[in-house]
Amino acid sequence: MVSPLKWSLAFVLTGLLVFGSAASLVAQDRIESSVVGEVPTTGGARPGPFSKFPEPVSYRTGVLPTSIEIQAAAVNADIETIEIVDGVMQDPSGPWVVSWYQESAQLGEIGNVLMAGHLDFWDVGPAVLYNVGNLVTGDLISITGSDGEVYTYEVMWNENYDVANAPIQDIVGPTDNESLTLITCGGPFDYQTGEYLQRTVVRAERVEI
Repeated sequence: MVSPLKWSLAFVLTGLLVFGSAASLVAQDRIESSVVGEVPTTGGARPGPFSKFPEPVSYRTGVLPTSIEIQAAAVNADIETIEIVDGVMQDPSGPWVVSWYQESAQLGEIGNVLMAGHLDFWDVGPAVLYNVGNLVTGDLISITGSDGEVYTYEVMWNENYDVANAPIQDIVGPTDNESLTLITCGGPFDYQTGEYLQRTVVRAERVEI
């Protein structure tokens, strides 16, 4: 179930000047640049000798999530970090872990913190997010960050979407507030393909407790 900058610092330096007889060479007292060079950067790009168009460096201001607790859904689990590869959200690694997608917002950042977990699992049965379909508006979700702080989110809505025509951008796209989106499988199970035909999506927003 359930996806810099590199500039060459160029200085033109004056050379040694020759004074006196052929037997004595005296170095110029001070070497000065005749051209003001480019200001060096921290060197974010190192793909080759040149970077044609410098890319802005992106600095993250949030906190990495480490664990999740949802009392109303009997969830108490560790959070792993995974990727979205070629536009595809990779599956969580096991039945009892929730995955955070590193391309999404971090805790404390404005944006959509995107997470997923299994509904059930082969040869295991019900998995970590088995009960999230029962969450209702007002239920609380607690995420502990790597800074030790607990970030609390309140459920805004809980919907099932057909995989074939789900509004992907509305689900996983950025938001203008501190949001959390939980995704798991839902709806009918197709025994021919071995897949659920829907996804359960829970959207929550951060609140101060």
